[in-house]
Amino acid sequence: MPRPVLYVAITHHGFGHLTRTASVVAEIQQQLPDLLPILVTNAPRWLIEAYLPGDFIHRPRALDVGVIQTDSLSVDKATTLAKLRQLQAQAKSLIVAEVDFIQQNRVSLILADIPPLAAAIAQESGIPCWMTSNFGWDFIYRAWEGEFVEIADWIAERYRTCDCLFRLPFHEPMSAFPRVVDVGLTGGTPRYSTTELQAALNLRDQPEQTVLLTFGGLGLNQIPYRNLDHFPDWQFLTFDRQAPSLPNLRLLSHPYRPVDVMPLCRQVVSKPGYGTFAEACRTDTPIISITREDFAESALLLEGIRNYCDHQILSPEEFFGPTWQFLHQPLHPPAYSQPIDVGGNEAIADAVVDFFRKGG
Repeated sequence: MPRPVLYVAITHHGFGHLTRTASVVAEIQQQLPDLLPILVTNAPRWLIEAYLPGDFIHRPRALDVGVIQTDSLSVDKATTLAKLRQLQAQAKSLIVAEVDFIQQNRVSLILADIPPLAAAIAQESGIPCWMTSNFGWDFIYRAWEGEFVEIADWIAERYRTCDCLFRLPFHEPMSAFPRVVDVGLTGGTPRYSTTELQAALNLRDQPEQTVLLTFGGLGLNQIPYRNLDHFPDWQFLTFDRQAPSLPNLRLLSHPYRPVDVMPLCRQVVSKPGYGTFAEACRTDTPIISITREDFAESALLLEGIRNYCDHQILSPEEFFGPTWQFLHQPLHPPAYSQPIDVGGNEAIADAVVDFFRKGG
């Protein structure tokens, strides 16, 4: 019997889409150990390996544009539009190349988060395309109006050919998709006990004064690290390689991931991002988030943490101000008493495994 092969197309935007999708693929491999996933993404291989311990093929390709940014809060609309026009012009040749690759490698299913061309590639290959996300790129671009409306329509046409969407929490309607299955949060799970981490990282056992600062793969320009001087007895954790050397700031790196250290922390200070928010919810870690303009997903994410997490929402002025007094303020409780579903990895994996076991 041939080895099952899954083509996993991941959007060319930040690290969050990769981490949440790789977490799902890792769960699929747990259930179906002989699966060979092909991860089609320009994300770095080390990041894939941090979330996907099993075998995989890395195919560096950009199947979409996402949003061009200089950091995790700053959007470059003009360059994004130019790249989108370039993608449209190259779409036919890109589809032909991927169809040829899929047929040579006997791929029988595409799982995508959430490049619209993945649906067109699947259609030309004669195989199903399943997608997973809490938003579509048509939703993001349509909010920018002007020339982006035509782009949004072009994207929506491709989403309409998708066979199934696994819609994640904190979502927009995603009305272009003909078949929608709602699932719980996806994302990574801590790999270490708090005792192991404290010993390995030489951290004090004081979660009430431990804070994770994380702003996604693109980072954030001009983080006011000087404000940490106001908290000499606290310990701050970061994965920011540009961070200064401070006595109360610990720089973390591979093999540790943000989700691994969240259980050690009083709270996570972040920008709006599904990956960080989902993993904080999955580990029951409170969130302090900056607001973000010009990205329609942000409002959905902030509403999600208001409903399901202990939280604070900060204006940029509060975050970039000189004192960080917000760390002394009490958190707001979630609006809903019912916890959010965190079983998205398993729900999507169950469907994929069932597909292959039925001869897909």
